[in-house]
Amino acid sequence: MTSDGRRLQPRKQPRQVRAELTRQRILAAATHVFAEYGYAAGTTNRIAEQARISIGSLYQYYPNKDAILLELVNRHLDLGAAAMRQRQDEELPDSIEEIIRVFVRVAIGNHLGDTQLLRIMAEQVPQSPRLSERMDRLERERSTYLRELLDQHPEVRVDDTETAARLVVSTVERVVHHLIAAPDPIDIPRFENELVAMLTRYLTAAPADREPG
Repeated sequence: MTSDGRRLQPRKQPRQVRAELTRQRILAAATHVFAEYGYAAGTTNRIAEQARISIGSLYQYYPNKDAILLELVNRHLDLGAAAMRQRQDEELPDSIEEIIRVFVRVAIGNHLGDTQLLRIMAEQVPQSPRLSERMDRLERERSTYLRELLDQHPEVRVDDTETAARLVVSTVERVVHHLIAAPDPIDIPRFENELVAMLTRYLTAAPADREPG
């Protein structure tokens, strides 16, 4: 691992309950500090103070605030992936509109919370090949699952279900994150309805009678 890679990795993997509780306190404190002060002013000293531990104890777990933010992003991905897997294991509605609504609603639910922290995650997260690979893998998995649904559903009219699945998955993730994190609040039920309507119309419209380009 490169020195830059080590700079973004947690230093200590908790093996005891007490150590895991300390790690969770650091992450909870960082969430509070980043939301209140922003990323630039959200120093490790402030995080340690909020967590009620010494700065030395914090550095036993994380080398810097970039590594803490990366951990928060990974936790956000963990929660989203778990919620999506749980919903995929349940019975889905019959109509394509309600199927799309299920996944839009899961994505929205995973992004509800502190909008300032969502913006920080989007704008300040350090470059990490491991994180990029993980996000790409999650997107591929969701696209594969959705393509299988599209291939089997009688309402779907798009010709290229592989591209359509990738478009839908990418659109839901990026649009939900961007608009919920926006400084101006958005009406969540209306946002859900409009996004579902847009994607449903795309998937169920008759293909255009023209060649690409």
